[in-house]
Amino acid sequence: MNLFNILSVLSQPLLKDTNTVNNVAELLMKGGFIMIPIILLSFISVYIFIERFIYIRKNAVVDETLVDKIIFDIRNLKTEDALNQIRNNNTSLGRILESGLNQTGKSTKDLEGYMEATANLEISIMEKNTGYLGIIAGIAPMLGFIGTISGVIKIFYNISLADNISIGIIAGGLYQKMICSGTGLIVGVIAYSCYHYLQMMIDRYSINMQRQVNEVVKVM
Repeated sequence: MNLFNILSVLSQPLLKDTNTVNNVAELLMKGGFIMIPIILLSFISVYIFIERFIYIRKNAVVDETLVDKIIFDIRNLKTEDALNQIRNNNTSLGRILESGLNQTGKSTKDLEGYMEATANLEISIMEKNTGYLGIIAGIAPMLGFIGTISGVIKIFYNISLADNISIGIIAGGLYQKMICSGTGLIVGVIAYSCYHYLQMMIDRYSINMQRQVNEVVKVM
């Protein structure tokens, strides 16, 4: 077997994959102009999810060992040591505890107020842009239904122009209708799932964070 034949054999799977990708792209484009915003929304959903997932994963860390060290320092009146440990821990919990330790000497109610305000701010930052996922989850299927309506309109328009009604005339509009509806629903489901997954991450962190903050407040 010469080199040319070897390259031909090796390139066959790649050509098949390329043809598959091209066929999928062509299929999507046959859905009509309404596919453009639907596909755009899918990219936006993926971007928001990945960006928020990375941020939350990095900042929503509850280091119980760190909290134990801070409690130990506070009990031994080493507030500065506790603050230094917190500042070296660049997480949401660290910033919340720092806001309370900076107010040492004030009443417990005031300390809780400062930390609660910081906690609310940190949670709001984590939820940044996640609302768009909820919007996309609602809009994408609606755009798909708009494509469905336009497909039905196309069917009846073609029927009105045709002398003889054929299955090809009807199928042409149904083609567009099915592609738009299916793609819109898929994008909507993905956005909906991403939104609630991020919310679950935030809720889980919020519960753990409140538990650790309460432990620190008890010794302040």
